[in-house]
Amino acid sequence: MQGRLTPSRGRGIQFFPFGEWEMEFEKAAKIGLNEIDFIFDHPNYRQNPLWSQTGISKIKDLISETGVGIRSICADVFMSLLPHDWPWTENANLPRFFLSSLVLSAYSAGAKIVEIPLLADSSLSAAHRRTNFISFLSPCLPVAEYFGITFAIETDLPPKDLLSLVLVFGGEVKLVYDTGNNASLGYDPVEEIEISGEYIVNVHIKDRTLNGGTVPLGTGVVDFDAVFGTLASKNYKGSFILQAARGEDDKEVETVAKQLDFLNRYLKKYKFI
Repeated sequence: MQGRLTPSRGRGIQFFPFGEWEMEFEKAAKIGLNEIDFIFDHPNYRQNPLWSQTGISKIKDLISETGVGIRSICADVFMSLLPHDWPWTENANLPRFFLSSLVLSAYSAGAKIVEIPLLADSSLSAAHRRTNFISFLSPCLPVAEYFGITFAIETDLPPKDLLSLVLVFGGEVKLVYDTGNNASLGYDPVEEIEISGEYIVNVHIKDRTLNGGTVPLGTGVVDFDAVFGTLASKNYKGSFILQAARGEDDKEVETVAKQLDFLNRYLKKYKFI
């Protein structure tokens, strides 16, 4: 996940690394990572390279130079922007504008997936919010289809409710599965992946405590054997994105390299690599 190879310096666990994002491609290549899940957030969004053709050209140059690609864009902008409780006839245009713009940016940068996180303030736990989200997203689907972009949502919904939401869109909208977030909510990974595994296109690798925060991989409540074993049984072909706990500032390369070693053990064990 973008930003994990840049010191936090008080910016929190996840952010777009303005001024340092280019260096992450070289660092990722050095470690052996093959892609970056690119972040698009609301603060200073006009300075995000995805927002201009000049920036997108720079991204494509870095992909060519390092071999580190971009398959997905994490649209954290929607963590604060989606107006679930607004009068939708008046206020849906701004978030739709951002989403349509990101479809074009993803297409131009060579990405295939735009991830929409629906957590915390943008949670769909209330039924009326799910109804509003369906109304919001449905008009955007033809644009995404035209440009070959897939929308993938990450939610905190229980497995059966999540499947019901996906089926409303006829399977056109896919899923991001976050190992840590879901385990923290007490969900059974086998049940989740058995129910909706065919719609999962990205897996975020993270560990958390039950009803608690992010912790180093292997120290929380995630049953990684259950996760990888069930994904393997469903013939999962998508990416695995490290979105794990941060370590000490200025030791990001070492921290992420250890996380990659942890991930690779499971990828080899369950024959993903």
